Amino acid sequence: MNLKQSLLIALFLGVIGLVGWEFFLRSQGFSRSIDDNDALWALERSKVDDLSKEDIVLIGSSRVHFDIQLDEWKKIIGKKPIQLSAGGCSPLPVFHDIVNTSSFNGTILVGVTPGLFFSTTYPEAPPWAWPQARIDYFHDRTFAQRINHKLSIPLQNSLAFISEVEGVDGLNLKELLGKVKIGNRVFDPMPPFHSFETIRLDRNVRMKKRMETDTAFANTVKKVWQFFMSGEGPPPDKKATMAFFLEDLKKFKEKGGNVILLRCPSTGYLRDFETKITPRNEFWDELVEKANVRAYHFEDYPQLQNLTLPEWSHLTADDADYFTREFIKIMKTDGMFTN
Repeated sequence: MNLKQSLLIALFLGVIGLVGWEFFLRSQGFSRSIDDNDALWALERSKVDDLSKEDIVLIGSSRVHFDIQLDEWKKIIGKKPIQLSAGGCSPLPVFHDIVNTSSFNGTILVGVTPGLFFSTTYPEAPPWAWPQARIDYFHDRTFAQRINHKLSIPLQNSLAFISEVEGVDGLNLKELLGKVKIGNRVFDPMPPFHSFETIRLDRNVRMKKRMETDTAFANTVKKVWQFFMSGEGPPPDKKATMAFFLEDLKKFKEKGGNVILLRCPSTGYLRDFETKITPRNEFWDELVEKANVRAYHFEDYPQLQNLTLPEWSHLTADDADYFTREFIKIMKTDGMFTN
């Protein structure tokens, strides 16, 4: 067998292997999806400097990412906001970056998920380190990285096994290798965390329909939330987080910027946990008083309550559309928009 034949056989076997792996993943319920990675986030962050005073940027954790729908916003306001929220992240590093490295002086809507907003200012803690890594990537990214991201989009739009995001579904090669049993290797006790959203290039996120129809699937996400809330983690650092935010808020106001605080819905076990660890009167109410900006808490508006959150923390796609429309109506009543 000559070299050419060997290469052809290797190529054939490689293609068969990739096709087989793709079909296997599809049979397990996985589907093609854009990775919500650093490159995608940086692409949206890069638009901020070109925004006008009338524009809006969304920052926060996954609730603002799921619950504010960009298409619904555009239908009513006429233009989409920039979506910079990210799951498991404190909004404080992103707010700090925009205030201190950008000329933007429009409106920033800050999602306040109490357990994340008030979590920490420690640079190595995940709620801080994850968004900071995205910020660093944005400022340091190379031309080659930008081209690589653009070239990856057609593959991400076509193949389910293309994934570089760690921690969700475990399709990342590093995680797959980590699950191979070797000797007495100790495995992470965290329950499997399955992706329950779809994401577009503009970083708009919608909950998968399966979360509404498959209770067992929704329960896998609940188990992850319970896992994170069952340990003896550090208490919220209200003093440091609030001081950090208020200092940047003062700078942003001096630039002519406007801030809106939003507390999205939560329910069930998660809501009870939040009420115990971050009671509203000690955290949200104090933040609103000291910030002196427009603030909206779902508990204060009947139309924003009794919505469907299959895993206690995020709205279904239809209810996210509704939430977005009703929230904009509330802000319009407050004179936030003229159109």
